[in-house]
Amino acid sequence: MDGLVLGPELLGILFLVAMFAGFIDSIAGGGGLLTVPALLAVGVPPTQALATNKLQSVGGSFSASLYFVRRRAVDLNTQKLTIFLTLVGSVIGTILVQHMRADILRQMLPLLVIGIGVYFLLTPRLGESDRQRRLGALPFGLVAGGCVGFYDGFFGPGAGSFYALAYVTLCGFNLAKATAHAKVLNFTSNLGSLVLFIIGGQVIWSIGLVMLIGQVFGARLGAHMVLTKGQKLIRPMIVIVSLIMSCKLLYDNHGAEIQQWLALHF
Repeated sequence: MDGLVLGPELLGILFLVAMFAGFIDSIAGGGGLLTVPALLAVGVPPTQALATNKLQSVGGSFSASLYFVRRRAVDLNTQKLTIFLTLVGSVIGTILVQHMRADILRQMLPLLVIGIGVYFLLTPRLGESDRQRRLGALPFGLVAGGCVGFYDGFFGPGAGSFYALAYVTLCGFNLAKATAHAKVLNFTSNLGSLVLFIIGGQVIWSIGLVMLIGQVFGARLGAHMVLTKGQKLIRPMIVIVSLIMSCKLLYDNHGAEIQQWLALHF
């Protein structure tokens, strides 16, 4: 599908939004909180917005992943099983979300994201250095790859933070190394979902490709900041993005109730 035509001004705005989202996404995840509302705001229907968002996200996650691999922050040979299970999980999640309601997960997600932010906030030394690994390759691949990959295909917001948390807590990686590996899995799950959206004809290519270019630039800069600034940048960014993401999701789910409560009390 590519019937929606936007003027150069709106495409320019979407390009800038995607570039900033790519920067944020490479460091802490949550870039979709910017890009999906932006797509909806310019008139893209919800299903096409999610599909087009996957296209531009693939550009950003690929750009960051390629940078990390070239800088040898990620050894792909040691991640083959996890990458494969991530791909399988994302494909299954994308198939199921087209036939099931995601309401329960949507209600639970703000609490999960808040939990991640609080966890990083209350553990200042978390991810400061490498620690002992807690899970072997297969169980880790099933948890971090299969389960989070399924979540990314089924719903999506905050998947990068879940990947990074898994690498820190289960693999014992430092935070910069965990973020680099998380981006590779994020690219994998984005790609798996995108393929199915393309098959379904849901992607608006003219918009998605413009945003993809913006994502590439933003993600490349964000990836550079991860390796140069490390935990000092990543940890506060994860806490801030988790807070903003939680507030956004809570408002999406309960906006009417929140407005009614504010009107009654203020």
